[in-house]
Amino acid sequence: MMLRPDYSMHAFHVAAAGRRTEIWRLILGVVLMVLLYVSLGIMYQQAIVFATDGSDAFISELVSGVTPRAMYVLLFSFGLITIAVFSVVQLLHRRPGFSVIGPRALAFPQFIRVTFFLSVLGAVLVVLPPYDMGGDLVPNLAPGYWSLLLPVSLLAVFIQISAEEIFFRGYLQQQLAARFRSPLVWMVLPSLLFAVGHYQPSEAGENALLITLWAGIFGMLMADLTARAGSLGPALAVHFVNNVTAILITSLPDSLGGLALFHTPFGMDDPEALRAWLPVDFALMITSWLVARLALRR
Repeated sequence: MMLRPDYSMHAFHVAAAGRRTEIWRLILGVVLMVLLYVSLGIMYQQAIVFATDGSDAFISELVSGVTPRAMYVLLFSFGLITIAVFSVVQLLHRRPGFSVIGPRALAFPQFIRVTFFLSVLGAVLVVLPPYDMGGDLVPNLAPGYWSLLLPVSLLAVFIQISAEEIFFRGYLQQQLAARFRSPLVWMVLPSLLFAVGHYQPSEAGENALLITLWAGIFGMLMADLTARAGSLGPALAVHFVNNVTAILITSLPDSLGGLALFHTPFGMDDPEALRAWLPVDFALMITSWLVARLALRR
């Protein structure tokens, strides 16, 4: 007999969708969120242009995210997604915006517990081989300066990851699961959209499809954790720890590396070296998912 995952807790997450779960309302909600996000994005962009006098040097920084200020502008911009989701949920679905997170009595302790377990995993991995990434790590920010920026950097990363989880595993998963019982709908569809959003052939080149596949699987695993936990807490924790590692600790030198303590000895312009480490990323993603599941056991 095939073992089925225990998604009994998912009912707590789905219940937050309330009674306004019509498909037309979901479609309209997404359209309104996109329109509101674009409108807010234009105003945000104009504010940045005004603050920097339209500097070509800063625009160049912003495109590649090679400085702390450029990274802050990029990461904090994700907060516009959260504002759009919360606003539309409040106005169109007549429920609190925070309800997309699921019951906060579940979400907060689950986030803390999973983050702790993943931190222990990270500490263990630090002392295990390999001790380099095909070459010595390249220092980026001075440790003192990096530490000084760390509180704001952690907040910026959390704003970025929470926006993605709130939209994909929060709003979309809740609304779809309230109408369809099959995970083929509420798990797969948001994950496909999440993967498409990570398809960037201009940056990733020949590795673009592999990175998109990684994102799709990551989305599926986060949807699974959300269904097992009944809230976004564990998915937020996994996504947060993953992005803190990839953005604040060790990052690629030519792609969103402005806040990192170290840079890898290769960049996006070395697709073979990057591809060689993708299996490690896949393995770490699966391991993090399993550790999160372990943390949810009582």
